[in-house]
Amino acid sequence: MGANLSGAVAEGDGVGPPLRPRLGDIPESCAALILARLNPPEICSLARLNRSFCSASSADFIWESKLPSDYKFIVEKVLFEDTSLKNLQKKQLYARLCRPNTFDGGTKEIWLDKNTGGVCLSISSKALTITGIDDRRYWTHISTEESRYPTVAYLQQTWWFEVDGELEFQFPAGTYSLFFRLQLGKSLKRLGRRVCNSEHIHGWDIKPVQFCLTTSDGQQAVCRCHLDSPGNWSLYHVGDFIVENSNALTRIKFSLTQIDCTHTKGGLCVDAALIYPSSVGKEVKSYFAAMLPRFGSSRRVVWWAWEGCDATPFAL
Repeated sequence: MGANLSGAVAEGDGVGPPLRPRLGDIPESCAALILARLNPPEICSLARLNRSFCSASSADFIWESKLPSDYKFIVEKVLFEDTSLKNLQKKQLYARLCRPNTFDGGTKEIWLDKNTGGVCLSISSKALTITGIDDRRYWTHISTEESRYPTVAYLQQTWWFEVDGELEFQFPAGTYSLFFRLQLGKSLKRLGRRVCNSEHIHGWDIKPVQFCLTTSDGQQAVCRCHLDSPGNWSLYHVGDFIVENSNALTRIKFSLTQIDCTHTKGGLCVDAALIYPSSVGKEVKSYFAAMLPRFGSSRRVVWWAWEGCDATPFAL
C-alpha cells in the first residue's frame, strides 16, 4: 500500500514516470471520428464527459450524417417561411427539426425522430377531405387539448362516411407506415376530470371501416377493421409503402371509408393521419398502447412524450 502511495506522488511531482493518458487528452479530431459512429442521444451523452468531446460534438460533418438525405428539401421547400433555419449549424438544425415544425398554414407538421433522424409527418383533419364536413348536421370541429392541433373533426351522424387525404413529398429512401389517429366518443372535462361523451357512438360494430393507401409508383394497401375502444385515442395502421428514390417526389393517397348506407354511424373524432418510418411506427404504436394505462386521463402527455417534441438531449 505504501509503495502504491509513493508511486502516485512520484507521478505528480515530475520525478517519476510520465502521467498516463487520460480521456481528456484525446485530440478533438479523434473524438469527432468516434462520435460520428454513434446515434444522436449517444453523442449528446458523451459530449458531457469533457471539453474535448463537447467541442467535437458540434462538428458539422457529424450532424450532417445524422440529418435525413432530404433535409435541404425540408428546409428550402417545406419550411421555406422560416428563413432562420438556413443559417443554423448542422447540430442546431438537427435539434430544431426534432421539434414539431408546422407548414401549409399550420395544418401539417414535420419533425425528425430524435434517435434515428427519420422523417415523420402529421396531417391534421383540416388538411383532409371529409365528405359533409361543412354541414353542421353531420360534422363539427371541436376544440381539444389531446391533439397536436387546436381542433379535431367530430362526426355526429352520417350515412356516408369518407375521409380522404393526399400528400406529395420527397421522402428519404426507406419503408414508411401510415396511420389514422381516431377516437370513438367526444372528450369533455367535468370537475377537472376527463370524461368521454358516448351518446353519438353507433354503427361501427355493424360493418368494418376500410383503410386504403396508394402511391404514385403503383403500391397499394387495403385493410378493414371495426373501430373500438370508446374514449381512447387509437392509431389504426393503414399500410406501408417503400421509397427507393430519395431524389424524386412520392405522391401518396389514403382514405378511411364506411359507405354502407343501410345504417348510420356516428360519435367519431378524426384527429390526423401520421406517417412514420416503419421501425419508428412500430415503437410509437406499442409505446402509445403501453403508456395509456399509466397516464390515465392525461392522454396529451402520452401524445407529446413520444413524438420528438423533447429536444433536451440536444440542448448542450
